[in-house]
Amino acid sequence: MIPTKAVSKEIERIDQLFYTYADGSSSMIDPEGIETLCSHLEVPHTDVRILMLAWKMGCEKQGYFTLDEWRTGMKALRADSISKLKKAFPELVQEVTRSSNFQDFYPYAFRYCLTEDKKKCIEIPVACELLNLVLSLQFRPQVEKLINYLKHQNEYKVINMDQWMGFLRFCNEINFPSLDNYDADQAWPLILDNFVEWLRASEN
Repeated sequence: MIPTKAVSKEIERIDQLFYTYADGSSSMIDPEGIETLCSHLEVPHTDVRILMLAWKMGCEKQGYFTLDEWRTGMKALRADSISKLKKAFPELVQEVTRSSNFQDFYPYAFRYCLTEDKKKCIEIPVACELLNLVLSLQFRPQVEKLINYLKHQNEYKVINMDQWMGFLRFCNEINFPSLDNYDADQAWPLILDNFVEWLRASEN
């Protein structure tokens, strides 16, 4: 019987940790609770690891952790205290950046930023921040140019999922900075054709 007792002890500690940050009336960790959690973890709340944590928990709503989500994430990370959670971060970063997981994390990051239920797009400034957060770890030169382009162009006010996924595909498939294998006749989102045109023009 020992294992189950140990497991229930761990769950108890995980729950206790949850209620340290949860809002009494909603029984969820809300944005304020997340800020407190971040200060205890000694990371800014805009740190990509917090987004990775939300992914690990399978969080549905930006800025809110439910008890079930919290349990899912903490059990997976074997963390029932702040110090264990801190220690789990490097492993979590490694896990997310493995390409099979990143294919799941990258669209998750986009969906997580859709603050309202029926929203399908994120605003350009948010998209720029998000690109910087999730893609620049692996593709900094491309992301810097892409953000620069997005801030200077006037055609697009928002980014949809198709365009968002196109950015990742571009980083994975296109030789950079030469762009010699970019073919506009392939099924790229128009925004990427425009981006490549803009890049080539700024080269000349």
